[in-house]
Parts: sequence; structure tokens; C-alpha cells
Amino acid sequence: MEKHQIIERSIIKKFRKPIWKKFIDGINQYELIKEGDKIAVCISGGKDSMLLAKCMQEIQRHGKIPFELVFLVMDPGYNEINRQTIINNAKLLNIPITIFETQIYDIVAEVDDSPCYLCARMRRGYLYKNAQALGCNKIALGHHFDDVIETVLMGMLYGGQIQTMMPKLHSTNHPGMELIRPLYMVKEADILAWKQYNELQFIQCACRLTENCTLCDNGGGGSKRQEMKALIKKFRQTNASIDMNIFRSIHNVNLDTIIGYHDKTMQYHFLDDYDTKGGSAC
Repeated sequence: MEKHQIIERSIIKKFRKPIWKKFIDGINQYELIKEGDKIAVCISGGKDSMLLAKCMQEIQRHGKIPFELVFLVMDPGYNEINRQTIINNAKLLNIPITIFETQIYDIVAEVDDSPCYLCARMRRGYLYKNAQALGCNKIALGHHFDDVIETVLMGMLYGGQIQTMMPKLHSTNHPGMELIRPLYMVKEADILAWKQYNELQFIQCACRLTENCTLCDNGGGGSKRQEMKALIKKFRQTNASIDMNIFRSIHNVNLDTIIGYHDKTMQYHFLDDYDTKGGSAC
């Protein structure tokens, strides 16, 4: 077998339970793929998006739902080493990528206030625009289980709100487009194990502000997300079920015990109807 076939086999065989099954479970539970979809798999060059691309290839080949794939790489201003690493890995993994250019890094380099936030917003916008131009109705991103629970904790500890990273979203700025996260139930540790088992080397952080970490697995320290990673690592040492309990909590919200909540159209406080509701056992 060729290298890419060995890597594909490892997803289905050795990592069947922690990666392939979780990938399939996420797609089925959240209804991420529908017949006739044309999905742009967005590849940043990291382990998550590269694994996502391989999983999407596999389900397209062997799944029951007919759909199309495009493998989209946005170059926001990579240096030559990072760009070539992405191209080489795509060739190794047998992923037929389409690359388009932007100057996002040049723009963000001049911004002092929340450059990472601006970069993420701009990247998302360019991906939607170029995917739509290719006839796609969805973009797929490589966010995983750990990204989800980190987002929950960041919202609570630093945002003063309970929120999560959704498995799919309709685009508000690009009508007809949808974002999906097929690795939603796959843990980062299992993605790392897959990468190491196949002796693969991906870029991690290609931002010019943190280029010293471009080929590492830990990324640049100091960010709030890195802080959440460290916190969750401690939780796991205390109780291996804690991370899954965080994940399950956003699927099992009891509104009768929530002080207040809101959506795009209304704001609710428990006092609004406290006197008209019956009591509960206590």
C-alpha cells in the first residue's frame, strides 16, 4: 500500500473507536451532511484540518449519502516553509487542494487591538466567499471536542456567560452557506495519537506574531485557550469523566434552574414568571 492508503487504513482500523466512530456519530447526531451537499473542507495545514480532510474523503467514498467535496486552502500570507509544508502534506495524504491567496497577515500585523479576533473573522469571511464561488453550500472546519469544552469554560470564566461552539451554523453574511464541524466529538489527544502513529508533521501556528511555534504541537503559550487547555488537563487528572460532563452539560440545560437567558429576540429573567409558576420539591 502507498503511504496515504496506510494512513487511511489507520483511521478505519487502529483509530476506529476514538476517531472514526466519533466522527460518524457527530455527523449523524447533528445532521451535518445531507444529500446533494457540496462541502468545502477548509485546510489550515494543522493536524485537525488534515485529519478532517481524510475523514471526509473516507465517508464520501464509503458512506450512503452522495455529496461533493472541495479541499480549500487559504494562504493568509504564509512564509514559504509553511506553504510548502501544506502542499507536501496534501500530496502525501492524497488530498487535491485548491489554494487561494489573501493578505490577512499583512493587515492584522498593523492592528494592536484584538488582532487574533480580527484574523479569525477575516479568515472565515474569505473562506465563505471562495467556497460559495466554487458552488459550495457548506464549509467544514476542524474544530474538535476539546475546542468545544474550552469555549464553554472561557465563556463562563472570562465572558460571564454560558455559550458553546455549535456543531453547525447558518452564515448570517453569506446567505445559503452553512458551517459544519464534523470532528465535534473527537478528542484532541486522539488526533495527536493518530498523527504520531503515522509519523506526520504538520504546521501548528503560522501567524507571524508567533512563528516560533510553527512546527510544534503545543502552540504559543499565554492565550486564554491555552490556559483552558491546562485547566482541563488538571480536571482530567482529578476525574477522567469531567471533560465529558462539561460536554454533556451543554446538551442538557435545565431552564427551570437558570436565572436568566436570551436569544436574538428576547431576554428572560426567572422573576418574569416566578409568581405564576408552581413550586418544586426542595
